[in-house]
Amino acid sequence: MPSTPSSLLPRFPETNPADSAISALAFDFGTQRIGVASGQSISGSAQGVAILKARDGIPDWDQIAKLIEQWQPTVFVVGLPYNMDGSESDLLQRAVKFGNRLNGRFHKPVFGMDERLSSKAAKEQLFEAGDGNKEAAIDDIAAQIILENWFSELRSRTPE
Repeated sequence: MPSTPSSLLPRFPETNPADSAISALAFDFGTQRIGVASGQSISGSAQGVAILKARDGIPDWDQIAKLIEQWQPTVFVVGLPYNMDGSESDLLQRAVKFGNRLNGRFHKPVFGMDERLSSKAAKEQLFEAGDGNKEAAIDDIAAQIILENWFSELRSRTPE
């Protein structure tokens, strides 16, 4: 039976009062690049803010600290790269480890979000916008899509 995202990183906060605003930084983890997006729950919107270089999945933690200082998130959301059939990909445990390190270094809650199809959706978004430099911009847009999907699911589980 494939693991669910909640068994690796929690999916959502234990409690989320409807009037409580959540600001988040989301990460599209990769071994060479990590896309970052910032957003907030009130509008459910997000924007790509950075693409960080990584060495074998290890980011420059000082760059992440600067993004945290700039965007002041209350939580982190890490994309979990499952295979299309729902099984765990080779990269999944590394993304979870990255999320755990975020929590350990910066002491903010970390949540996981299934990121299947986020890269494909990011490529389609760039294609529709007519952007010729697709590969350079895909990671932060994928992080934006991950975060917007997380906000959408969060909102759907919050009683009105």
